[in-house]
Amino acid sequence: MQDNGSPGELEVRKATGFVGEDKSKVSPGRYRGKLRLFLIVVAVVVVLDQLSKLWARVNVSEIWNTELLPGFLDLIRVANTGAIFGLFSDYTGVLIALGIAGSVIILVFLYYFPPVNKVGVVSFALILGGAVGNLIDRIRFGYVTDFISIHLRDFFYWFPFNIADAALTVGICILIYYFCKSGVFRKAYERKHSPQN
Repeated sequence: MQDNGSPGELEVRKATGFVGEDKSKVSPGRYRGKLRLFLIVVAVVVVLDQLSKLWARVNVSEIWNTELLPGFLDLIRVANTGAIFGLFSDYTGVLIALGIAGSVIILVFLYYFPPVNKVGVVSFALILGGAVGNLIDRIRFGYVTDFISIHLRDFFYWFPFNIADAALTVGICILIYYFCKSGVFRKAYERKHSPQN
């Protein structure tokens, strides 16, 4: 493999291995391919999320559970005016502002630090798609439609969620895993605690 950069640049590139690819050194076709993949995943998440919520608002009860997998998976519709786990209920304006700000931050980050591989592209797309899906609900209705309920018999119940929530969670988990695997956190720690010359 030919090294066209300085040793320091090569070390940083190997250390991150996930984000920070120099756009000027990426062929236009590769860059367009990643952008296309990103937009497709975002669109799929948003469309599936909105269609499933529309279906839930028409077909799922707010009063009783519909069992899909007895003892494990139910459907019940909840109008969630808060954030995750129902926190910050009735702060719709603040949550809308945070959703817009978060989406803009993701796009800015992607512009300056495009992911090196497709897994990075997909993880950011899942996060943005989930954020946009729930943002659309908050702007339209003032609440988010949750309808998937996972539980373990009567011993444990998870908070109801939707496809946007699932996409956000999966995207964040993938992102954290690959940041750890790529050594970004370790390199940042070493740089911070290395003796100053």
